[in-house]
Amino acid sequence: MMRIPLRGLLGLLALTAGLYTGAAQAEKLAICYNCPPQWADWAGEVADIKRDTGVTVPLDNKNSGQALAQIITEKASPVADVVYLGISSAIAAMKYNVLGTYKPKYWDQIPADLKDPNGHWFAIHSGTIGLFVNKAALEGKPVPQSWTDLLKPEYRGMVGYLDPSSAFVGYAGAIAINQALGGTLDNFKPAIEYFKKLKRNHPIVPKQTSYARVLSGEIPILIDFDFNAYRAKYKDHADVAFVIPTEGTVSFPYVMAMVKGAPHPAEAHTVLDYVLSDKGQAHWASAFLKPVRNVKIPADIEAKFLPASDYARAKTVDYNKVAAEQEPFQRMYLDQVR
Repeated sequence: MMRIPLRGLLGLLALTAGLYTGAAQAEKLAICYNCPPQWADWAGEVADIKRDTGVTVPLDNKNSGQALAQIITEKASPVADVVYLGISSAIAAMKYNVLGTYKPKYWDQIPADLKDPNGHWFAIHSGTIGLFVNKAALEGKPVPQSWTDLLKPEYRGMVGYLDPSSAFVGYAGAIAINQALGGTLDNFKPAIEYFKKLKRNHPIVPKQTSYARVLSGEIPILIDFDFNAYRAKYKDHADVAFVIPTEGTVSFPYVMAMVKGAPHPAEAHTVLDYVLSDKGQAHWASAFLKPVRNVKIPADIEAKFLPASDYARAKTVDYNKVAAEQEPFQRMYLDQVR
């Protein structure tokens, strides 16, 4: 075996370290919090970003509440560059001064109520809350058609919803139920009473996105956004259905923001520009989300959605009020339900 003199070995190690450092510096990186691969086809979006811009965006399985909490914890020394949040979490983040400012390309095409006027956050797409149902896992039971159906004994142990004290989709589901059952953003009593009744039916309450658990049949019925159900049906070819409950529901946007003090600002700008670009918005449409820009959804995709008559039962709400009431509702839920 050839011997390498000590001086030569040290030189070789230094050269190797330099190569690794150079490679790390050459890689364009943007850290995103709450970009889960199984949600809204973030896996496909970050692959497109890498292919078209050269920026690597590692996937991340936080939910909105966890992402916001992490950004607040890291405020003095930020790690994330961009963050993806339910709109109420983005509005709530403003009081912690953790969001930077950036008005990406196509800013003027975003409706005024779906962006912060100073560029702290902006919507990229939206979805509608309903029932994501694995029909095969129902064991012959009918597909539920209403919020009230989920309280029936026949669905005991079959219904899931994300924890509304943490995940935005959980809170969005609570608002949908509350509004449908006669509540308002000033009165969450209908939702609280509903969750108390549902608790007696032994629901499954995860904190993270549970797409795979629905496909496996572990959670036969999940209160979730439409785009996840359509993805399961048309891309994973699962025996699933999406139901907009007869009592009504709500639609909600998801937003992105630059983190204040982002360690990779140029790459963050690239990512935020891309998600609003024609290609970025087309990707969201292909993943069955409603793009925030007024871009045409391909006819073959649009044909796979439920009829417009079903979506007529989906309403919008005051997003600022939604944000203001999120923490009070979460306390009520933790105190009275969980």
